[in-house]
Amino acid sequence: MPSHFVDELNQDVRTQMIDLLNANLCNAIALTLAVKQAHWNLKGRGFIGVHEVLDDVADRLREGADLMAERAVILGGYAKGTAEVISDKTTMEAYPIEVSEIDAHIKALKQRFMAVGGEVRKGITVAGEAGDEGTADILTEVSRALDKDGWFIGANA
Repeated sequence: MPSHFVDELNQDVRTQMIDLLNANLCNAIALTLAVKQAHWNLKGRGFIGVHEVLDDVADRLREGADLMAERAVILGGYAKGTAEVISDKTTMEAYPIEVSEIDAHIKALKQRFMAVGGEVRKGITVAGEAGDEGTADILTEVSRALDKDGWFIGANA
């Protein structure tokens, strides 16, 4: 049963937005795991600074994932964020698992932040065109965090 807060959205729009949110949720979780993979394995000059930044970045990614997951539920759907769903549905390129050099991690993360951010920005447009400003606002908030964190990570290069 949909929430009374979104009664102005018809079922087709709610379904479209739930799917959109879940797609971006999958990418956010995959990106969080990539950030933690880098956090655990990076080595080299500047280690501690990058290591600490990545923990903060992972926290912000989880916050954005929570926003998207909760919105999907508010719209009457389910948040789909299990390991199996993420593995099957993410559009993010697989993260290299046998890398330790800071520069290699920064390059890999920057590429993924750009790709995931691009998908979120597409979602903002889709949500706006569908008339769901609430979802567009949430995706805009997620986009801002992705852009800022991607810039912080890239500035280490």
